[in-house]
Amino acid sequence: MAASTLPSDPFNLVITGVGGQGNVMASRVLGNILTRKGFTVTIGETFGASQRGGSVMSHLRVSEETTWSPQIPKGRAHAVIALEPTEAVRVLADYGNPGVYTLCNTRPVHSIAVISGESAYPEQHQVKQWLRDLSERAWFLEATNAAMEMGNAILANIMMIGALSATGLLPVDSQGFEAVISRSMPADKAARNCEAFDIGAEMLRAADRGQSVK
Repeated sequence: MAASTLPSDPFNLVITGVGGQGNVMASRVLGNILTRKGFTVTIGETFGASQRGGSVMSHLRVSEETTWSPQIPKGRAHAVIALEPTEAVRVLADYGNPGVYTLCNTRPVHSIAVISGESAYPEQHQVKQWLRDLSERAWFLEATNAAMEMGNAILANIMMIGALSATGLLPVDSQGFEAVISRSMPADKAARNCEAFDIGAEMLRAADRGQSVK
């Protein structure tokens, strides 16, 4: 039996980004944390045309008792974690609703079309406004910048899990994260990931203090 009551059962979470950002790892780690707490977690994933640079989306359905299908119905996400801003817009257009919560990493990843000049990437202020309009609450976190300061940009995915923990939407905490991550990597690397998790949680709390949510 799960240790805590979910705000909704199932709780539907989408983690989205592009290939190479560690989207799949983030979904696996989060799923393992929740499974250790006694929840049933179903994960479904979709990949874009290319492994690196294409869209990647993970659906996590978390329940206290029931195994659900891996695909979240359209318009039924409760929360979205976006490692790339325009991917957040794309997901919310299909799976969002007026009550959805969005955590968005602010660093854009430009597609080949944008790099070649065939299309334009929207201005950051416009993307933020879209996400605010499509969400009940939206947090904007400079996770990639913080991860690069740690020497590894991919740690942004772990920071976003840490940020999720600070929302209170799911029973995820640093102890649970450490228990899971320490089983899959050496102690020094696990410690680095735990540091990234804590930074992400503090970034979310700082965003709340700064009134940077809707």
